[in-house]
Amino acid sequence: MRLRKVKNAKEKLNAHPEYFIVDPQARRGIWQKEFQNMNPIHIEVGCGKGQFITSLAKMNPKINYIAIEKYDSVLLRVLEKVEKEELKNLRLILLDAKDLINVFSKDEVHLIYINFSDPWPKAAHAKRRLTYKTFLESYKEILTEDGAIFQKTDNRKLFEFSLESFNEQNWRISNISLDLHQDLDIPNIMTEFEEKWSKLGPIYRLEARKRG
Repeated sequence: MRLRKVKNAKEKLNAHPEYFIVDPQARRGIWQKEFQNMNPIHIEVGCGKGQFITSLAKMNPKINYIAIEKYDSVLLRVLEKVEKEELKNLRLILLDAKDLINVFSKDEVHLIYINFSDPWPKAAHAKRRLTYKTFLESYKEILTEDGAIFQKTDNRKLFEFSLESFNEQNWRISNISLDLHQDLDIPNIMTEFEEKWSKLGPIYRLEARKRG
């Protein structure tokens, strides 16, 4: 998918400090202070245009959400949705997933969403997949004792890789779905990508939780 660059996107984000966090590293360990409450923190790594996480934030005002995206032009689209809905329980940060541990401290995050991340299909690029072992190690560090990861993908090979990776790293896997849109027992909020492409094939989903 070709990314359309928005002129002065970073400056436009900076103009809204009530939602966009300019220096997220300074919030490390004190994110609940940022939200001025002790509600649990849920993050989405690679939030895209934000349909998924803004819908969640609107539905769950007693949960604090943080949308993470590495492209400012994309995050600007999330800001537009947040402003429209006046979502006080959602913050936006520009960040590469490999830097999560520089922004969140140990046991600070309750739930991580990974939706339709780049599958990096070439074996040589496996280390870039968001469920590669080094990423799982950083997730485990920032998640609470009962913390979890919810993953969705339309890529069967990435899903199989993720299952293997979670197992190897001793995560407890549950609520596996090989065709989410036909599985009425699992509630689902669709991302923009999911709405557009799910007609072409099944959506795979899993939940993975820390062990000890």
